[in-house]
Amino acid sequence: MAAAGRFLKKIFMFYYDGFRTLSSWGRQAWLIIIIKLFIMFAILRIFFFHDFLRTKFSSDSERSDYVIEQLTGNK
Repeated sequence: MAAAGRFLKKIFMFYYDGFRTLSSWGRQAWLIIIIKLFIMFAILRIFFFHDFLRTKFSSDSERSDYVIEQLTGNK
């Protein structure tokens, strides 16, 4: 288990050092990427992707049956 902890720490330090030594344009590029991801996943989801399953079905079992039916094509 200790080896896994050291391995994860090495991975973390690799990325930490990489982001710490980025040039100014690299930081600006990452900032733009993070802002775009936030807009795509947080804001657009609210306005365009409604909770279809919750509005069409009243129970979890009905929702799961519908999803399985759609994935497998069995009716």
